[in-house]
Amino acid sequence: MTDAADRAIVDHLRHDGRASVADIATRVSLSPAAVSRRLARLESSGVIKGYVALVDDNRIGGLEAFVEIRLAGAIDSDQVEDLAREIPEISEFYNVAGDPDLLVRLRVPDREGLARVVNSLRRTGKVAGTKTLIILDSWSRR
Repeated sequence: MTDAADRAIVDHLRHDGRASVADIATRVSLSPAAVSRRLARLESSGVIKGYVALVDDNRIGGLEAFVEIRLAGAIDSDQVEDLAREIPEISEFYNVAGDPDLLVRLRVPDREGLARVVNSLRRTGKVAGTKTLIILDSWSRR
């Protein structure tokens, strides 16, 4: 269970994932030792899943898209999630309520790469239909 101090630590890391323990301790009014203990607990409990670099994808090229997926019959979304984990171009997977059943975000080098990934999803027999939305521009609070 997290408390206000844990939430303050997590909030600070959301804005600066490279912040030092000392900096976090100063900002949340705890000792560095207390912050270290809390960070270790937050990491081991899965609250903090990892640390990443935020990359400006527009500067590295390629194409980003969302693909809406409608499942075939009584397919379990966990089966499709397992498949999505095997496709390196898929960066995010969402099981959503309503239509569609699932939403994935992917990054490919070009249109041919997009077609390859979407067709590989369709060929699984688990997907009844897809709708692809190419991302023209984006903004994130992260």
